[in-house]
Amino acid sequence: MNTSPIIDVIIPAYNEEEAISKVISDIPRSLVRNIIVCNNNSSDQTSAHALKAGAKVVNQPVKGYGITCLSGISYIYNQPLEDHPDIVVFMDGDYSDYPHEMTFLIEPIKAGKDLVVGSRVLGDRMYGSLTIPQLFGNWLATHLINLFYGFRFTDLGPFRAIRWNKLLEMDMQDRNFGWTVEMQVKALKLKMNCMEVPVSYRKRIGHSKISGTVKGTFMAGYKILWAILKWR
Repeated sequence: MNTSPIIDVIIPAYNEEEAISKVISDIPRSLVRNIIVCNNNSSDQTSAHALKAGAKVVNQPVKGYGITCLSGISYIYNQPLEDHPDIVVFMDGDYSDYPHEMTFLIEPIKAGKDLVVGSRVLGDRMYGSLTIPQLFGNWLATHLINLFYGFRFTDLGPFRAIRWNKLLEMDMQDRNFGWTVEMQVKALKLKMNCMEVPVSYRKRIGHSKISGTVKGTFMAGYKILWAILKWR
């Protein structure tokens, strides 16, 4: 890979009209070619705000975190082959990540890594930005990954970068909450070169659709554990 890789950003978003413009404006545009906001059937003005901020918008009417990310991958894949990127960065649309820290994820890939996960656990996180169920779920899931696959992640955070050709090799399938862990587990099964880097994390703008409800927290935990065992 050359010193100036082509980088596209995929942002799954559901009802993030208050945050999405901030996310897009903080992305270092000197590094990034396309910002693709995958609008997951939002009932607010997420799509309009994303377009106004300069992003491309892909609409995914079927609810689900994973299927929304898959719609972004499909959008890139359907472009002419010569327009495919070298690296894809995933991040959330709620302004909990710090977009300018994208360089922390990209530099290791330029140096030879295949997948770089931003760890909120290792980084500087705002008090209350990760709930107790999230912290416990991360701890349990990453310990199981270490047990079954022999690699010590500390987080299943959404802020991550991956080589485009490696992403295609994974044949990602999860349509919901198991998306992030599927990527990490498949990377290990395929003997990819993985690492974590510390990233900062703050309280999101708006209400969480997953950790903000008992049902969402339970379903996310179930799907994450199921994915770890399934892909084993």
